[in-house]
Amino acid sequence: MREVNHHTVRSAKITKPLTLAVVADLHNGAYEDLLPHLQGVDAILILGDLVNRHRSDYANAVGFLKDAPEIAPTYYAIGNHERRSPQREEYWPLVLRSRAVVLDNTFTLFEGIVLGSLSSAWPGKVKADFLADMAAQNGFKLLMCHHPEYFEPHVQQHDIDLTLSGHAHGGQVRLFGRGLFAPGQGILPRLTSGWYFDRRLLVSRGLTNSAGAPRINDPCELILLHLKGENDP
Repeated sequence: MREVNHHTVRSAKITKPLTLAVVADLHNGAYEDLLPHLQGVDAILILGDLVNRHRSDYANAVGFLKDAPEIAPTYYAIGNHERRSPQREEYWPLVLRSRAVVLDNTFTLFEGIVLGSLSSAWPGKVKADFLADMAAQNGFKLLMCHHPEYFEPHVQQHDIDLTLSGHAHGGQVRLFGRGLFAPGQGILPRLTSGWYFDRRLLVSRGLTNSAGAPRINDPCELILLHLKGENDP
């Protein structure tokens, strides 16, 4: 089951109301049921792991990269499955030929928003130097970062208004509001679903179950993020 969950962020830095679809951890899963919920959004943000590096097929990922930009401008952050996919040499040229905009340790401007992406990397190889420049820009700063565990060591010290992450799969099994395991965080992870760090980090539970273990009390989700100025209705 996939939920559609709405979150609203207000800031005086936001000069134009926007609705952004947050697509995390699709892992080459079926996506046709998502398309009606994407209609009318201002942009689609892919938070990484559009592919599944444990499978050879990437047809649904390529299909989504064809269909999503027909609906709204689409921005693509690099997750660990993109970085480590055995099919990367075949898949990545298709990404670059799509109409999606890949943000790889860089930022751009979108409708008054400073939109950036901190890419997945091998341990000790995270390239976060660009964040200082991004934080110095005027406007609301929104960062896509597949790994929520990157927030404290790499993002928290910068003036980034909001970071969006996935990767944790909601903790796979949720009991008493906590997940039991997340890649990159291990047993009893802290950052698995929802808001953290005074609403500076929002973690998606993702859109598929790519693990061998079942998801329990942990429905997949599409997030619709509504950015509004302080006086917008």
